[in-house]
Amino acid sequence: MRALLTSAGITNDSIRAALVDLLGKPIAESRALFIPTAIYPFPGGAYGAGRAVCGEAAPVLCDLGWKSVGILELTALPHLGEDAWVPTVRDADALLVWGGDPLFLASWMRRSGLAELLPTLRPEAVYVGVSAGSIAAAGTFVETYLDPPRADDGPLKAEHVVFGTPAGDVDRLLATGRGTGLVDFAVIPHFEHPDHPDASSDNAREWAARIPAPTYAIDDDTAVQVVDGVARVVSEGRWQLFQP
Repeated sequence: MRALLTSAGITNDSIRAALVDLLGKPIAESRALFIPTAIYPFPGGAYGAGRAVCGEAAPVLCDLGWKSVGILELTALPHLGEDAWVPTVRDADALLVWGGDPLFLASWMRRSGLAELLPTLRPEAVYVGVSAGSIAAAGTFVETYLDPPRADDGPLKAEHVVFGTPAGDVDRLLATGRGTGLVDFAVIPHFEHPDHPDASSDNAREWAARIPAPTYAIDDDTAVQVVDGVARVVSEGRWQLFQP
């Protein structure tokens, strides 16, 4: 399976061209499945998922002009027979994995059986991650939280960290999580974004030091394209690679 890991979706022509290149055909001829699961732990998450499906959310993903778009809700899959959803996933040209809580997403990717299925999909199928959707593709990742993450979501470790922001120091919980292992590197999205001070250059370096793999810090105009296990950065913005 191929991958296009983004911070904020298909935000520029370079990332869109990379997606078309991975698909091997126009978006208008490609079928996509949208996975909104990661957004639900946030207040108003259901509305956030709805805006994304309707093309009203800022990151462009569902409204790219796909031949068809279906919804794959991971929390429902354990209650269904595999014959109800596995063939649909196998037939899809792209899986569009939305942002939100990466611990919650990674947990449900495992619990639903999707994580185990991903490596068996067609080589030309494309995993398109947005924010948490990109984070969860790693084997190991980190994310900051205001409140302790849910134990059911399986954090490997949670520690208090203090980092600087323009408004002053902030105390957060830094959780280490287990992802799907779809790629052999990690992603820190929203690099140097003013609304995400935890992803500043200094903080990203500190977070990456806790990950036993190369870590790409990418801004909203950058993506990492993966074909046959080889990663290539596609960017009209800023990014940085941290080695373990």
